[in-house]
Amino acid sequence: MLHGKRVLLIVSGGIAAYKSQELVRLLRKRGASVRCVLTRGGAQFVTPLSLSALSEDKVYTDLFSLTDEAEMGHIQLSRDADLVVVAPATADILAKMAQGQADDLATTALLATDKDVLVAPAMNVRMWTHAATQANLATLRERGVHFIGPNEGDMACGEFGPGRMAEPDEIADAVSDFFEDSAPLSGRRALVTSGPTHEPIDPVRYIANRSSGRQGHAIAAALARRGALTTLVSGPTNLPDPAGVQMIHVESAREMLAACESALPADIAVCAAAVADWRVATQASEKLKKNGSGVPALEMAENPDILATLSATANTRPDLVIGFAAETEDVVAHAQSKRERKGCDWILANDVSPETGTFGGADNTIHLVSAAGVEDWPTMSKIDVADRLAERIIEQLGAAE
Repeated sequence: MLHGKRVLLIVSGGIAAYKSQELVRLLRKRGASVRCVLTRGGAQFVTPLSLSALSEDKVYTDLFSLTDEAEMGHIQLSRDADLVVVAPATADILAKMAQGQADDLATTALLATDKDVLVAPAMNVRMWTHAATQANLATLRERGVHFIGPNEGDMACGEFGPGRMAEPDEIADAVSDFFEDSAPLSGRRALVTSGPTHEPIDPVRYIANRSSGRQGHAIAAALARRGALTTLVSGPTNLPDPAGVQMIHVESAREMLAACESALPADIAVCAAAVADWRVATQASEKLKKNGSGVPALEMAENPDILATLSATANTRPDLVIGFAAETEDVVAHAQSKRERKGCDWILANDVSPETGTFGGADNTIHLVSAAGVEDWPTMSKIDVADRLAERIIEQLGAAE
């Protein structure tokens, strides 16, 4: 239901903050990944440890934490989610949102985000009906902020009326409804490859490359967030499995091809893995030793061509087959030639020369090569590349219908 979706949950200071723990559990149960920001007031009611245990992620609390800023940064934190949820949303935080204040991590993230925001108000009935609060609500609604609740009922202060935070299952349903309206790839199947392959020489050595897998993992996550049933076939990386995707972990190119073929049929195939072109023809059964007899001769064999194989698969060829061309010179020209040789629909060409920092780095510069020509994309984060590619895929599949 929410597989692959990323929710940033802001927990502000109110007695209803205790319900945020159940909300985290429900969202995770539905497949979403949840990252929490806890305000100073919210920490009076729930602890960072409890939210961290339920979300299985770090909880962020301090705008001026040098460690947090180095690892994530409040701007990236605010934009790395598909939806920002504020629950509970106190009168104080709603007022700050309306006025554009940014005096802590939560309000700074809200001011910096470019994503949709869903708030679940929770406050005393008199605070809810106060003219200042109602004016703030009107301002936020005009700006496109989404609301769930509040409900009417008994309050912790002993009064009765509107102001109770919506129940966690109601908020979870509202999150699901939001994403149901934004899942253009629902019903589509996607296959993505990522990371390097490791080709064994002997039991302790292998041939590999510098691919981190960041781009392929980001693409799989972006397709899953848009509703595609996504299978990610990955070589060895140090990355966590993206939320909402079916993972197949492999080591070698031959294992990757077998996994890809087992994942067919698919509507979309994106071959982002940096597959080793060659392997040692015969793997040594024991560790090769330096014994004074000289350098061992390694006979090489060519690995299977996964992109070409998927492009030529009879009956089960995906509607859209996309490959990558990692080049160090004449990037676009080599990519155009590769697209013709492989028989795929698109090639995403990028320069992986050491000075670019593309391999292992957070950014990428893409040239999308198709039969229609070349699109030059500006340098952007690999997450943004993935989102832009997902949108182009949606456009292409829509135009083909």
